[in-house]
Amino acid sequence: MASVHESLYFNPMMTNGVVHANVFGIKDWVTPYKIAVLVLLNEMGRTGEGAVSLMERRRLNQLLLPLLQGPDITLSKLYKLIEDSCPQLANSVQIREEEVSCSGPLSQKQAEFFLSQQASLLKNDETKALTPASLQKELNNLLKFNPDFAEAHYLSYLNNLRVQDVFSSTHSLLHYFDRLILTGAESKSNGEEGYGRSLRYAALNLAALHCRFGHYQQAELALQEAIRIAQESNDHVCLQHCLSWLYVLGQKRSDSYVLLEHSVKKAVHFGLPYLASLGIQSLVQQRAFAGKTANKLMDALKDSDLLHWKHSLSELIDISIAQKTAIWRLYGRSTMALQQAQMLLSMNSLESVNSGVQQNNTESFAVALCHLAELHAEQGCFAAASEVLKHLKERFPPNSQHAQLWMLCDQKIQFDRAMNDGKFHLADSLVTGITALNSIEGVYRKAVVLQAQNQMSEAHKLLQKLLSYCEKLKNTEMVISVLLSVAELYWRSASPTIAMPVLLQALALSKEYRLQYLASETVLNLAFAQLILGIPEQALTLLHMAIEPILADGAILDKGRAMFLVAKCQVASAASYEPPKRAEALEAAIENLNEAKNYFAKVDCKERIRDVVYFQARLYHALGKTQERNRCAMLFRQLHQELPSHGVPLINHL
Repeated sequence: MASVHESLYFNPMMTNGVVHANVFGIKDWVTPYKIAVLVLLNEMGRTGEGAVSLMERRRLNQLLLPLLQGPDITLSKLYKLIEDSCPQLANSVQIREEEVSCSGPLSQKQAEFFLSQQASLLKNDETKALTPASLQKELNNLLKFNPDFAEAHYLSYLNNLRVQDVFSSTHSLLHYFDRLILTGAESKSNGEEGYGRSLRYAALNLAALHCRFGHYQQAELALQEAIRIAQESNDHVCLQHCLSWLYVLGQKRSDSYVLLEHSVKKAVHFGLPYLASLGIQSLVQQRAFAGKTANKLMDALKDSDLLHWKHSLSELIDISIAQKTAIWRLYGRSTMALQQAQMLLSMNSLESVNSGVQQNNTESFAVALCHLAELHAEQGCFAAASEVLKHLKERFPPNSQHAQLWMLCDQKIQFDRAMNDGKFHLADSLVTGITALNSIEGVYRKAVVLQAQNQMSEAHKLLQKLLSYCEKLKNTEMVISVLLSVAELYWRSASPTIAMPVLLQALALSKEYRLQYLASETVLNLAFAQLILGIPEQALTLLHMAIEPILADGAILDKGRAMFLVAKCQVASAASYEPPKRAEALEAAIENLNEAKNYFAKVDCKERIRDVVYFQARLYHALGKTQERNRCAMLFRQLHQELPSHGVPLINHL
């Protein structure tokens, strides 16, 4: 679940999408670009209505404003823009084939328009902004003629954040506030208060920057400085921002929710709906991890949604819906998660759209799309998942700040497919990429690969280390997953009795934190352990408790595992039945095996299909159905030659 405090970065250069730039005092330069625009204007005036259609003239009129206000561009790019709007007029501005661009400084209006446009694009649709290198080149050129242009330094800071450049982003941020103070932009309008305001917000932004890069000690020192200056100036707004960041820095502490509740109350008191909403959503996130019921969490989010709609906070509406998607997935309700993700994708932003900006190209949008891709992959719809990932890659290129979200999602889906297909060497090669993006997830999946390769000792050591680490971090979801893997190690090592207390511990945690799906999966594992211990009747009773949530919201692979286990328990229970009743039980088991095989086929899990047809062949043999037995035996032989056994008994596998 992504942090909701990424939006707490103070952006003093943006007010309703407008950049407050310094007055340059520079007159416009005569450049080839400006001459070409004048030629275009002249040709538009001379061209009659018959030569240019109404739609072409409208497109030209829409094109003129950014051409006049924006910075100079190369003539080939200008020609392409005009040709797209009106091909008839494109030749009038075409010039011998040399690329000529403006080498002089931007005027005041051009600088304001350029910074406003790029800042808006970085916030709402990063793919349409200049690339990090190109934007930095333009900013350096701008600062070369006016090094005291504070807002250009701030945009440079935002640009460096895109590429995770901690040194350059810190350098640009400090330069921004230095120039703001030196030029007197704040102090002229607000007196000495303006000077102090710059200092405290400089410290606050520095704390946010260090926190983003994981430098928590430096972040705390900067935050203390911001609090001290804000208290001296009695700046309640700045103090509220500081209080929110205090929670971010101390959210691992047991009493952090008290700090957050205080922050929400103060934000409401001082009329700061943005901070109040972020605080509510952080509380919801914290209480979701603490195991609170879903209805209470949704009621709290409903209250925050009222604030969003009342104050038209469209960005927080998106965050709230993405939060709901993550909460439903955490609780194992995939249908509800899918509904919330689709709701976010179908929403239109409340903000005005300028220059073709896609308002939903934000972190919330990326999170929702990643959930959508994973949900489709879980149901075996890999083509649909690939389409979603393709769309993510187009909207969030590898150099964009939210690209890591889809990179991790893509790697996880590829890993699961490789494991399902028995290609453990391929899955192992993907572990490195997963670890680089999420170390905990990477270590866990490395242990899964080792376990599949029958390297039990190495897998057990890795899982024990990961378990201790996750318990310290209070990462309950991963703790339960690790416990389930440890239990599987025990029964695959012919020690099911040792697995039982581990599974009971996982079940207790699942129920305590209301992780319904993990609880159902744990019950599934408990039933399998009971089957191995020779008590299939009790295993069937347990299965009836777990199978409904799995069939309703579970992944296709887990549905197949559940039906396969039901069939195994039915066969084991039928051993003591009279012949007619026993035959009836075996027929029912075969039907369940067919259903399990269909589930496994959807995710192309050939290893488990092999186990199913082996089991079916034995049942058909017991029933005297030779033709069906031979068909299953032939299919088993084909799969067994393609996927040789790794030394695990075929029947003794969940």
